[in-house]
Amino acid sequence: MNQSQKHIDRKRLVILGGGISGMGAAMLGAQKGYDVFLSDGGDLGSAFAKALQKHSITYESGGHSMEKILDASLVVKSPGIPDTAAMILKIKSEGIEVISEIEFASRFTEENIIAVTGANGKTTVTSLIDHILNVAELDHTTGGNIGKSFAQQVFEGESENRLLEVSSFQLDGITSFKPHIAIILNITPDHLDRYDYKFENYVASKMRITMNQDENDYLIYNIDDIAITDAIEKLDIKAQLIPFSMERELKTGACLLDNNIHINTHNSVFTMPTEKLSIKGKHNTANAMAASTASKLLQIRKETIRQSLTSFEGVEHRLENVLKINKVQYINDSKATNVNATYYALDTMEQPTVWIVGGVDKGNNYSELYSLVNRNVKAIVCLGEDNSKIVEAFGNCVEQMVETSSMEDAVRVAYKLAQAGDNVLLSPACASFDLFKNYEDRGRQFKNAVRGL
Repeated sequence: MNQSQKHIDRKRLVILGGGISGMGAAMLGAQKGYDVFLSDGGDLGSAFAKALQKHSITYESGGHSMEKILDASLVVKSPGIPDTAAMILKIKSEGIEVISEIEFASRFTEENIIAVTGANGKTTVTSLIDHILNVAELDHTTGGNIGKSFAQQVFEGESENRLLEVSSFQLDGITSFKPHIAIILNITPDHLDRYDYKFENYVASKMRITMNQDENDYLIYNIDDIAITDAIEKLDIKAQLIPFSMERELKTGACLLDNNIHINTHNSVFTMPTEKLSIKGKHNTANAMAASTASKLLQIRKETIRQSLTSFEGVEHRLENVLKINKVQYINDSKATNVNATYYALDTMEQPTVWIVGGVDKGNNYSELYSLVNRNVKAIVCLGEDNSKIVEAFGNCVEQMVETSSMEDAVRVAYKLAQAGDNVLLSPACASFDLFKNYEDRGRQFKNAVRGL
């Protein structure tokens, strides 16, 4: 038996990475009869270790045993491991299939998948659809790039609908993953360090969400986004195209008409005054369009959708009002890990703003923020191990710029710079991994520092 045939005939599943997606894939694999081995290069954590032991899954942490890994018939890798990693290249050279956790989970379900992607807004839209489905009492699970992994959902039992937030990293590892409703909100430069600093590679990754769809499926997309529309023109997309727009009137799809969201699908019209939306800002109107269109395709009652849009409370760490101290509003936008997300945040600021920015630069181009900084920002507080690019970009835009290296210092400096009526906005425009575990950790530290003033 040759090496490739051995991989096909055996059911030896290796999981690379012991995070939420890896744990879900490991438990699902064991449930489906695989001989599972999980390998994590870092510290697995006691809770994850206990879960693996409970399900009799063998594992290692603190390094990778290539001999055990190369004994796999199938490898599911963490989204955080790039395809260019030496270990992945070696595995593939041995003829072993390497896939993402969402691909693995999708092979064990025929259920209705609603998948949301985009450089920005995907958590808000996923959470808003989840809220609508809850109000409608529609059987579903929600997760993916947030909450429970797709594999964990499938492991736990059946559901009529699987609502998923999916990232480009997850989509890179799919071959047959096929959502019934796919949503692409926007594609702006992000994670370019992962894509050879080529925007077209990032666009191609996002568009993979529709690669397996057929004429019975739907692709909801932002027709105002040139990167998306250019990609659609070049690709042979089989799904039914449902556009949404903030800028033009559309006969089919979602648009703005006289300050109303107007959605026309299958000759059925839904309308909703934008002033009644619970989440504010142009970007959130677009998010509401996308979520409402998906809900309409799921045949949810119009009044249920309207009720949900007025009662949705938003997403933690996204333009989240924390406290007002001495008439200064402190706003946590730690989920804004790229320039475009921060653009939306700065665009919503109606008062003079002290802006806390910085972290791990991902190949950012800050030029699109210049006009907003000149208009809305009175002072900048840099927070990161290396603030040089931010200082260079905005040094001439504001009179006051202070560099800090901890959240406590950043908040204290912002407190001194702000006056009554101002905002203090944490909107990093960068990844968090220099000083924080993730954006949630950064947001929690911000809120704790504000509460400690």
